Amino acid sequence: MADIRALYADEDGNILDAPKGFKALARTGTDIIELSPDDLIPLPESADLMFLPDRLPLAKYGDEIMPIMGNAVAAILPAGYTRLYMPAFKKEDDAQMLPLYGYTAVVVYKDELYVAAMYTDENDKWDPAHYNTRNLHKLVKRVQKDLPDNRLVEHLGNCSLTWHCCTAQNLFYRRWEAGIPSSPVCNANCFGCISLQPAECCPSPQSRIKFRPTPKEIAQIGIYHLETAPDAIISFGQGCEGEPSLAVDNIVPAIEKIRKKTDKGQININTNAGYTEGIKRIVDAGLDSMRVSIISAIPENYKAYYRGSYELDNVKESIRYAHEHGVHISLNMLYFPGFNDSESEFKAWKEFLHENPVDMIQIRNLNIDPDAFAEIMPPFTKAIGTKEFIRQLHEEFPDIVIGNFSHYQKGE
Repeated sequence: MADIRALYADEDGNILDAPKGFKALARTGTDIIELSPDDLIPLPESADLMFLPDRLPLAKYGDEIMPIMGNAVAAILPAGYTRLYMPAFKKEDDAQMLPLYGYTAVVVYKDELYVAAMYTDENDKWDPAHYNTRNLHKLVKRVQKDLPDNRLVEHLGNCSLTWHCCTAQNLFYRRWEAGIPSSPVCNANCFGCISLQPAECCPSPQSRIKFRPTPKEIAQIGIYHLETAPDAIISFGQGCEGEPSLAVDNIVPAIEKIRKKTDKGQININTNAGYTEGIKRIVDAGLDSMRVSIISAIPENYKAYYRGSYELDNVKESIRYAHEHGVHISLNMLYFPGFNDSESEFKAWKEFLHENPVDMIQIRNLNIDPDAFAEIMPPFTKAIGTKEFIRQLHEEFPDIVIGNFSHYQKGE
């Protein structure tokens, strides 16, 4: 059997194979494990490689685990792939917190680069080849001309061209799912928030919206997109905003305006679902689908990450209300190997899903520094492994779709 060898990056950022005999290791939770061929797939074509400053890669030589001089290396997976394990490294004392990415173990196997991951969903709409095309600037200007004096159009144009947000770009491409950010405030203080971080943390990968769009601005974009785009979805709750249900007083009249004008397409909300009264009003206004961000089915574990002004019970109540009113419900499960798939979490997930029916679970690799996450969460318990976690979910809940993407639902 071919060796699974470790990688490291030199001072210039060149990624190199470890010397022969240094076997690759990986991490789940806080445990260091040895990889097997069953854990590996070839490095996806659109994946990125990144070295981790001030972190020495760990490898096994003979029976001894030891650090290798150089920097640890990680893969950043494209959407549609779920990581099984993270890189194994030894952090130096003065190491800075890592940026918000989903770090995946990457190794040399059969003289090629492989990652510890599995392919979990296919949706060509999110292929990077469809985005950031040469004509995007021209398309942004077209919509700015079609919808003049709309602050949201200007904001989304910046999100498209500066932050390369795919759901923002879809508005200008006139297709698929387009985001409509609506809330500059939030009722949670997520440790891994991608739009707002305290100064002592890592930089946010994008900036949060600074104004409150009016019902007219929201409805204008919603009608424009739903009437022109194939498989059209408009989504509240983007990476550049807080919690959209807090903008309920603007979203509800906007939905009413949209549905007076057109019955086309799908209206979606991406939400933490903690503000139940707001969710109920948005559901009653005509919501079609709801994707709920969630990391744990155990209240204290949930609270440790979200640090919100609400409880997990509020989330459950929102899910039940939406389900009872015919809304298609997905869980956006923020996934960290060794945490979500722990025996205690899996037991809690089974109870949660039996009590709170959902249509889909979207597994999302949690973008976080692994050590920083471990520091804020309760101690990890024994894990059953990501593949086994997904297999048992399929077995226990055969009617729940498990994947990575939102799918168009209207008219199906």
